[in-house]
Amino acid sequence: MSVNEADVQGALKSLIDPNTKKDFVSGKSVKNIKVNGNDVTLDILLGYPAKSVWAEIQALVEDHLKTSLSGVGSVKANVSSKVVPHAVQRGVKLVDGVKNIIAVASGKGGVGKSTTAVNLALALAAEGARVGVMDADIYGPSQPTMLGISGQPDSEDGTMMNPMTNHGLQVMSIGFLIDGDTPMIWRGPMATQALDQLLRKTKWDNLDYLVVDLPPGTGDIQLSLAQTVPVTGSIIVTTPQDIALMDARKGLKMFEKVDVKIIGIVENMSTHICSNCGHEEHIFGAGGGEKMCADYSVEFLGGLPLDIRIREQSDSGTPTVVAAPDSNLTKVYKQIARRVAVKIADMAQDHSAVFPKIVVQNT
Repeated sequence: MSVNEADVQGALKSLIDPNTKKDFVSGKSVKNIKVNGNDVTLDILLGYPAKSVWAEIQALVEDHLKTSLSGVGSVKANVSSKVVPHAVQRGVKLVDGVKNIIAVASGKGGVGKSTTAVNLALALAAEGARVGVMDADIYGPSQPTMLGISGQPDSEDGTMMNPMTNHGLQVMSIGFLIDGDTPMIWRGPMATQALDQLLRKTKWDNLDYLVVDLPPGTGDIQLSLAQTVPVTGSIIVTTPQDIALMDARKGLKMFEKVDVKIIGIVENMSTHICSNCGHEEHIFGAGGGEKMCADYSVEFLGGLPLDIRIREQSDSGTPTVVAAPDSNLTKVYKQIARRVAVKIADMAQDHSAVFPKIVVQNT
């Protein structure tokens, strides 16, 4: 029995992508099906970066076609990823060189938001995406230390700055422009203006994702970012503790009010793992993040333990995802990053670049 293109399409309608939970056909991942005799080749183009599971998806597709199509010969699936820009708040000017902006926020300081932001960025990069980090914490910039970057950005034209780079990330922070011990004694409008300059005066180079590490709280900077920066979606970082959750809820409500989509919630310090005996304990309470997700109908992206290695690695300038790429902790960061990327891929696309410019001329 000969195999045709419709047979291949039909077979893939019953195969679910383990990351998106949709079948590959309705997820629009199946491209370029070619049947030569009974040999099949096709492309699987994922809308999210997933380098670490490409081989897994390739095997899944090939095995499924071999078992579900009778008479099929060889099957070759080429798996790759392509990230496209997605819609942002209405009326907000886009940023050159950036496809999608992910804001990482917390209602409260000290919940590990910056550590989560940098490891999320590194996990997206490890999965094959082009990623940048903007440190929007004007008063307490920590990304230069966490990413082991010192010095000042250069500029060819005296106007646009080149981002600093390390660990495969493009990075910009007020920390590169001031002395490390100098306090930023600025009122809200000055801080907001500095944030806008960091974002728009940096020559971001073809980024799939720019992760913006926000200062804690719901003040001027957070509000300005939500109203003037084209945010694709936001992530709220909290701990299971009731007091942290109270403030995380405020952060979530702020984004809802200014029409920024919530991608989900990450619970940091979910459990404590004893470095001596390995005993795991819920020292800050349990289930708070999941309950908040249920209350607001948002996704629980994952939980991370309170682990001394995360702190040591971030302080040394080589965060966990690059310091211990094969560790269980990195696996969790990658799972969260993949889930974030999948949720963004599901959002409405931004077609502004597709529409032709209409010019009216007298002829």
